[in-house]
Amino acid sequence: MGKYSIGVDYGTQSGRAVLVEIGTGKEVATAVKPYTHGVMDEFLPDGTTKLEHDWALQHPTDYLEVLQITIPEVLEKAQVSPEDVVGLGIDFTACTVLPIDEFGTPLCLKPEYRANPHSYVKLWKHHAAQDEANRLNEIAEQRGEAFLKRYGGKISSEWMIPKVWQILNEAPDIYEAADQILEATDWVIYQLTGEINRNSCTAGYKAIWHKQEGYPSKDFFKALDPRLENVVEEKLSTKIVPIGAKAGEITEAAAKLTGLKPGTAAAVANVDAHVAVPAVGITEAGKLLMIMGTSTCHILLGEEERIVPGMCGVVEDGVLPGFMGYEAGQSCVGDHFEWFTENCVPESYQDEAKAKGVNIHQLLTEKASKLKVGQSGLLALDWWNGNRSTLVDADLTGVLLGTTLLTKPEEIYRALIEATAYGTRMIVETFRDNGVPVNEVYAAGGIAEKNSLMMQIYSDVLNMDIKISASSQTPALGSAMFGAVAAGKDRGGYDTITDAAKEMGRVKDEYYQPKLKNAAVYNVLYSEYARLYDYFGRGENNVMKTLKKLKNASSSEKKEETVC
Repeated sequence: MGKYSIGVDYGTQSGRAVLVEIGTGKEVATAVKPYTHGVMDEFLPDGTTKLEHDWALQHPTDYLEVLQITIPEVLEKAQVSPEDVVGLGIDFTACTVLPIDEFGTPLCLKPEYRANPHSYVKLWKHHAAQDEANRLNEIAEQRGEAFLKRYGGKISSEWMIPKVWQILNEAPDIYEAADQILEATDWVIYQLTGEINRNSCTAGYKAIWHKQEGYPSKDFFKALDPRLENVVEEKLSTKIVPIGAKAGEITEAAAKLTGLKPGTAAAVANVDAHVAVPAVGITEAGKLLMIMGTSTCHILLGEEERIVPGMCGVVEDGVLPGFMGYEAGQSCVGDHFEWFTENCVPESYQDEAKAKGVNIHQLLTEKASKLKVGQSGLLALDWWNGNRSTLVDADLTGVLLGTTLLTKPEEIYRALIEATAYGTRMIVETFRDNGVPVNEVYAAGGIAEKNSLMMQIYSDVLNMDIKISASSQTPALGSAMFGAVAAGKDRGGYDTITDAAKEMGRVKDEYYQPKLKNAAVYNVLYSEYARLYDYFGRGENNVMKTLKKLKNASSSEKKEETVC
């Protein structure tokens, strides 16, 4: 009888589990559970507590429902006994954090805090801590803090410390009540094993922790805010556990929740993008993986620590042991196209898609594929949800240039696709310009698997081949591989993630190659994109931030009028 491992991938809108055969990497069964509360960006679950701009919250019970629904489902589908499942691993979008009490209960589940937005999970794309991030970066730069360079010169509003500081500033009672403020991925593993183990991946990339130096000094935190002087000891932890390690074993309570056998090994939690690297078989430097979904995360292995402006971070052993793991990203990719189809497509196109039996994305892709490079006359900046890399600024917004009264929806749709490709090229060129080689490109995620037009455009814009993950659930597969490592070879798993990657990681035989004629035109378009990128993104024209301030001021005035 074969042995199996389960990987659970927590995304932005849903969680999915995959049951994987150890040794072959064969995905035997998959199950998906949409989050009951989804992404809360307008109201709390009570339906009356309104959220301000740039908020994005989630409900922690949704994460447990994923385990409760999907794990029994994959076991049932595959007719596999829990006795034959030797390991479990999970991954999460990050930085996604929540405050808990001394018993591990999220504060949002306590009646006295249920109406306070700060008691809930702050999702990765919660950008309301931008003021705190700006102040943190200003103080760190003034003090000459060495850590700042490892994160491309800026700490993002998406990350742990700005979010913690926002809680302290806006809801000091929540801050005081929190025994710990924890990554959601670590909290879920805590629910499964009964032990809190903060993983080195989120600590390194999202919480300014360094393997050799630890967290920034108490003096730095005190300079931010005297109340933060002891934030590490009081709300975080100095106990950081390396990825690839075993977090613990499934408890009796977790066994009842999931249907797994008590004592099943559970891996230290991980991040969705990072865990995907071994799932495509990457085990060496110079190979960049794009994980493409609502956003895109770019992960690259390097052999030495280099300072790369505007990157999300470089962490020793952050992806695979023995390598420097570099991270970059784009905050708006799939979300980009979803916004367009929900707000800008005429009814006639919706009717046409329905008549053809396809969804609106398929129809627009089909129409856009008939356009030649440059035919639309359009150029866009892909900042509908801010810029993560290389500008690290959530206050930047989108641009669409070149529209006329004859512009068609498919032309805009293609321009938005191209904009995300240019954003990736900006990231690749920044890596190379700063001494970090990018020799090969891989892609994973729903977009990489389903949208051949988009992947061809990326290949043309980058002028590079692009290999595609063989798995439709790459992060979940990677998590299952780490689960097998947690189990160890003696229990039917692996001793190292490199061993697991050699047997279970894989890409498709077919791959995308650049079309030289298209690549030449895209070189011209990219040069114009880069000029706009610098003009709006590096301070020459701050119109986007001016508009955002006016919008926020207007909204505040309206809110005050409503209260009166």
